[in-house]
Amino acid sequence: MKYAAPVSYLKRFLFINNCIIRNMDIIIADRIKELMKEEKLNQTRLAEKIGVKQNTISAWVLGKKEPSIKSLWLLADYFNVDIDYLVGRKDFF
Repeated sequence: MKYAAPVSYLKRFLFINNCIIRNMDIIIADRIKELMKEEKLNQTRLAEKIGVKQNTISAWVLGKKEPSIKSLWLLADYFNVDIDYLVGRKDFF
């Protein structure tokens, strides 16, 4: 006999995971904006520096898209921070 998780448990699990993912998007967007401000960079200049389009940077800072792992590497290398910092897993560079 298979064990079936109660529907309420599954709904709670999906809700929590969805909130975590949404929160992570916000953290990434906030961290990129914060680092851009510290470096006095606009979206166009950052895009040029890391080799992506300006509309990609815009989507990241608005939380519409999240950077790929390759883009996270580029951002981390450019700003000299850990990827963990960018995604909110730690609060210091």
